[in-house]
Amino acid sequence: MVSIVIGSWGSYNECNERALGSKWIDLSDYECWEDIEEELKKQGFELDGIDEELFIQDVENFPSSYINWDYMNPKNFFELLQKAGVLQDEYRYKIMCAYIDVEGYSSFESRVNDREDDWDDDIYLYPNYDWYDLGYDLIHDIYGCDIPDGLDNYIDYKSYGESLRFDGFHEYDGGIIEIR
Repeated sequence: MVSIVIGSWGSYNECNERALGSKWIDLSDYECWEDIEEELKKQGFELDGIDEELFIQDVENFPSSYINWDYMNPKNFFELLQKAGVLQDEYRYKIMCAYIDVEGYSSFESRVNDREDDWDDDIYLYPNYDWYDLGYDLIHDIYGCDIPDGLDNYIDYKSYGESLRFDGFHEYDGGIIEIR
C-alpha cells in the first residue's frame, strides 16, 4: 500500500557519490522498524554513522498535500501507520486517506495518538456518493421515508445532502465521509 524512499541527511549533505536514497520500501511488508533498518543496511546505509539521520525522500499511495516529507522521520511515520492499523487493512487505509483529505495529516496523527486503535470509530465512508446520493439515501433508506412517486421530483435531495455539512459530513476525493 504505502511505499517510501528513505534518504539520509548525512550522506545528502556530504554531496558525494555516496548520497543514498533507498529502493522503494513497501511499509506493509514489514512488522517493525528494526526490519526496515535491516533492509536499509543491506542497501548500504550506515545507520550508526553518516546515515543515522533519515528522512522520507518520496512517498507513494499516501495523501500528501501540505506535508513536508523532508522533515518527516520515517520511523515515526511507519510506527504511526502501524498503530493506526492501515498497513494491513485496506478499509482502514481508505478511511485514513479520506480523513486526511478533509482534516489533514496533523489531525490524523493527533487522532491516532489520542485514540490509538479506536481512531476510526465514528467515521463512515460513502464512496462514490455525491450530495444528491447522500440526501436521497438518508431520506429513503436510513430514515425510512416512503415518498409517493408524484412528490419525489419535488424534493431537492442535493440541497438536503449539502445541508449535512454542518453535521459532520464532508466531501472528499472519492465520495462523502461522515466524522462524528
